[in-house]
Amino acid sequence: MDNLIWLIPVLPLAGFVINGLGRNTLSKGIIGTIGSLLVLVAFGLSVATFFQIKNSGVPVEVNLFDWIAVGSFHIPFAFLIDQLSSIMLLIITGVGFLIHLYSIGYMHDDAGFGKFFAYLNLFVFFMLLLVMGSNYVVMFIGWEGVGLCSYLLIGFWYTNPSYADAAKKAFVMNRIGDLGFLLGIFLLVNTFGSTNFADIFPHAPAAVTAGAPIVLITLLLFVGAVGKSAQLPLFTWLPDAMAGPTPVSALIHAATMVTAGIYMIARSNILFSLAQDTMEVIAIVGLATAAFAALIALTQTDIKKVLAYSTVSQLGYMFLGLGVGAYTGAFFHVLTHAFFKALLFLGAGSVIHAMSGEQDMRKMGGLKGKIRVTFITMLVGTIAIAGIPPFSGFFSKDEILAAAFAHSTTFYVVGVITAGLTSFYMFRMMYLTFWGKFRGTHEQEHHLHESPANMTIPLIVLAILSAVAGMIGVPAIMGGHHELGAYLAPVFEASHKILGEHELSHNTEWILMGTSVLIAILAMGYAYSKYVSGAHVSVSDAEERPALANLSYHKFYIDELYDKIIRKPLDAISVFFYKVVEVLGIDGFVNGLGKGTLETSKGLRLLQTGNVGFYIFMMVVGIIAILVYSLIKI
Repeated sequence: MDNLIWLIPVLPLAGFVINGLGRNTLSKGIIGTIGSLLVLVAFGLSVATFFQIKNSGVPVEVNLFDWIAVGSFHIPFAFLIDQLSSIMLLIITGVGFLIHLYSIGYMHDDAGFGKFFAYLNLFVFFMLLLVMGSNYVVMFIGWEGVGLCSYLLIGFWYTNPSYADAAKKAFVMNRIGDLGFLLGIFLLVNTFGSTNFADIFPHAPAAVTAGAPIVLITLLLFVGAVGKSAQLPLFTWLPDAMAGPTPVSALIHAATMVTAGIYMIARSNILFSLAQDTMEVIAIVGLATAAFAALIALTQTDIKKVLAYSTVSQLGYMFLGLGVGAYTGAFFHVLTHAFFKALLFLGAGSVIHAMSGEQDMRKMGGLKGKIRVTFITMLVGTIAIAGIPPFSGFFSKDEILAAAFAHSTTFYVVGVITAGLTSFYMFRMMYLTFWGKFRGTHEQEHHLHESPANMTIPLIVLAILSAVAGMIGVPAIMGGHHELGAYLAPVFEASHKILGEHELSHNTEWILMGTSVLIAILAMGYAYSKYVSGAHVSVSDAEERPALANLSYHKFYIDELYDKIIRKPLDAISVFFYKVVEVLGIDGFVNGLGKGTLETSKGLRLLQTGNVGFYIFMMVVGIIAILVYSLIKI
């Protein structure tokens, strides 16, 4: 497989080129087949690579060419496939293929079908580049590439000004984080003289002992992760990314772009393990983000907005896991989240498709008998994200909460309360959408229908994965063997030696599990009593809400706050620089030189009279002036 690894990212790139050039000439069937098939082949190669790593236990590094060489400083364009990246390859290509397949049906009537598939293929290429790079520079290329593609995909329907603004917002906020990441890379080069993982990670402990600024390096890298993975305060772009088509929401929010920050920290785990202060910051930011986003999700009425804030909250859980040293648990949640969140977004797309484009849950209801496959599959995803056993989310979330408890009781309490909020708002979404009476129009009710097979098959596959994926991480107290933990052990071995193991007694683990499950079930029951038994429907935007509900519904006015304290002052400064510095200063000076020359030439022009006597007189005056100057100089 070593000689074929380079094909994994190249195949989606080929799909981008073919579909991009042939978007106006190839049929939609050919475009959809090419775009999906090439990602499927990449998935097949990823599976083969995974089993090679699993059987041999030896990472594979493929050096394609020496990219940058300045003296003794070299940056190769190389790929590193180990236990961590091999799983990411499976997630990106596997879930990516299902999203491509789903998009064939979802985007079939869109005029930009070919362009859309070209962008999807390019996105997959850059995401693969990000996880396969053997150094921070190749990773950064993929990092910036997925940022570009997210801009193109979020703003795909750019004729709508609000959608175009959402794309620009995502692009700008990601650039803020990317600056931190870039500065972190510069500091790594200054400290270690290299960007290669193989040159940095083994020498990190000695460098820290020698006084390397490891806390500053890791904080800068974390700033990059905050932007890409939508953590406080750079999280507001992610909910607005709902402006893109639903398959884009699934691709960005589920398994790919938003998990890039998690992957980068997991890849750099030895650096962060040596910086305990940074890890504490990561845990606090992650926990705050998880709780804050969950509070906002409680009152949202747009089905995709609920899922968007859910993603922000779940990413916060992953950062909490990273911050308390549960690297395996955090990555386990990346894996399970990829399945159930992709399922939920694609399921939401199926609901929107059935509702003729309607996204407001207040205008839905009673759909479980109309679109049964969508209902059943979304129910599986909801149970999984709520953390109810034996579905996948229970095992990964429980591992993070257990590690949080071992680190800090406060972290655990906030985390388990947030888990209860997650269960409430997710079942609220299900009850408002699928239970009760239909609240839409007669025309919408008349057109209600299940999505075509190319949309429901990915839902079924993802539902199965959401149900059983947790089996690879069954804890020992439940009679299981943590297969994922054993597989990833070589990647996190050095960090575990530094951080040590936080063992909990079996009784404590059972109590923690029981507590989280009980809270999730109680929250589910409360949501049922309110939205099914009580038939409560959220009020319209014109009606008054209680103060706290109003704060949650308006996202605590964070966007308005940013607009007031950041955008408007920057706009005022830019207007000042334009009108005063640019127009009056620079333009005034440059234009003044031109006007001065013009007016002077007009005056001098009057001396050219054409009179020979005047010219002789001026010559004499000139000679006298030269003589006087010569005498004065002597």
